[in-house]
Amino acid sequence: MNMQNARPMSVKGPDGQTLTLADLPSPGISRWVTRRKAEVVAAVQGGLLTRESACERYNLTDEEYDAWERLYARHGSKGLRTTRLQQYRR
Repeated sequence: MNMQNARPMSVKGPDGQTLTLADLPSPGISRWVTRRKAEVVAAVQGGLLTRESACERYNLTDEEYDAWERLYARHGSKGLRTTRLQQYRR
């Protein structure tokens, strides 16, 4: 088996709990709450999903995913709240 292509079966989620593909939001989700966004970012950062597969699975643009990742890195899950978007984008 080529270990370069191996993907982890689980990663650490935003709340510290184990996160697997089965735990991720369903494809076609229409209501993006903070927790779901953070789970997708954690899955990509941990190697559970590629960025491309996450964008395809959840119909996200590169810009949309970039914004999630940037806000999560700077402010944690709270940065992903849509009600606080203007405050965190400064």
